[in-house]
Amino acid sequence: MNIIEIIEKKRDGYPLSDEEIKFFVRGVTDGSIPDYQISSLLMAIVLNSMDDNETAVLTYEMAHSGYVQDLSMIPGLKADKHSTGGVGDKTSLVCVPVAAACGVPVAKLSGRGLGHTGGTIDKLESIPGFSADVSMYDFIKNVNEIGLCISASTAELAPADKKLYALRDVTGTVQSIPLIASSIMSKKIATGSDCIILDVKAGCGAFMKNEAEAKALADAMIKAGRAAGKKVSAVISDMNVPLGTNIGNSIEVIEAIEALKCRSESHFYDTCKKLASEMVSLSLDIDIKDAQSRCEKALESGAALEKFEKMISRQGGNSKVIEDYSLFKQPRYSYAYRAPVSGKISNIDALLCGKASCLLGAGRLDKASVLDLSAGITLKASKGDTVKKGDILACLYSDKSDISDTLHLLENSYSFEEK
Repeated sequence: MNIIEIIEKKRDGYPLSDEEIKFFVRGVTDGSIPDYQISSLLMAIVLNSMDDNETAVLTYEMAHSGYVQDLSMIPGLKADKHSTGGVGDKTSLVCVPVAAACGVPVAKLSGRGLGHTGGTIDKLESIPGFSADVSMYDFIKNVNEIGLCISASTAELAPADKKLYALRDVTGTVQSIPLIASSIMSKKIATGSDCIILDVKAGCGAFMKNEAEAKALADAMIKAGRAAGKKVSAVISDMNVPLGTNIGNSIEVIEAIEALKCRSESHFYDTCKKLASEMVSLSLDIDIKDAQSRCEKALESGAALEKFEKMISRQGGNSKVIEDYSLFKQPRYSYAYRAPVSGKISNIDALLCGKASCLLGAGRLDKASVLDLSAGITLKASKGDTVKKGDILACLYSDKSDISDTLHLLENSYSFEEK
């Protein structure tokens, strides 16, 4: 088989055969196909797309390009949840323990953040002592004994995706539904869970900028996952404004704990319950109303909070943070951003807020960046609120003494209907 002929075939708009896709993924994994030819085929895919079968085969082959986790030692249908990324998105910290409290075994592998979207592992590692590097033995043991575990992804899973993603990032080939879908789903399939719940974000703070794009991606991922024998469902959620009130790491964990205590901002709380209900419905094979009722009971009874506390302890963290937030690393400085005018807040740009949080130290500007786990932003006013000039709109936390660049971003992130 000849990679040049495969490139030319896709360049001319023809679908690739299963064998041609297998040959390509194998060549990516073992290094026999050079980067420039891989990049050429990626661009041809961006320009001419892939049909459902091509996407499904690419996803499956990427998933099996390395180690595929065997979770058969965990009884029942194991669930995993994935978000396509957003600002203030700490939903996994809530919906995972809620689902576990409802009897769903949750075996979740998560990543770290890069850019304006934060990573679940970074947030959890803001808990003193918490370790996300869990051996396979302990991963299975934790799920069997306490019902849940959230661990960091490893390089052994879907190595073809790691290579392709790195090339896509520097060759202008990121924006392709088949390539995004296969990248996400190959890793999810390789984790070994039976049920995959997808939270597909749409809006300025997400990779999919509108609902139509988000629905197209969700549809592609559902089809690819089901073709691999997985149960898959998706929720489309808004990311035009930040989710919840806190953007950062430790402060997002605090907000998640507050949600588990049933003390949370309504939109974030409702999003968490919706995702948890999908996890419970899919894994336990019950109707969504029954799942919603069980999730409500898990929250109101404190069972979900107890699951989160047990997970923290099992993974070496100080579970006392649940009642004493001062145990988190504290920022050196705090600042107030005040309303420049009186009026109604017509928009809070999620993307700019995410970038502002990064500049404070909460996110990575590159892979070598060291995070300030105490840094971040707490929004004190929401879209639709009426404020007076000088009112505090946001509190900013950082170890940096100069945050002028952050304040400039925040100034541009707020829009007002002036009185």
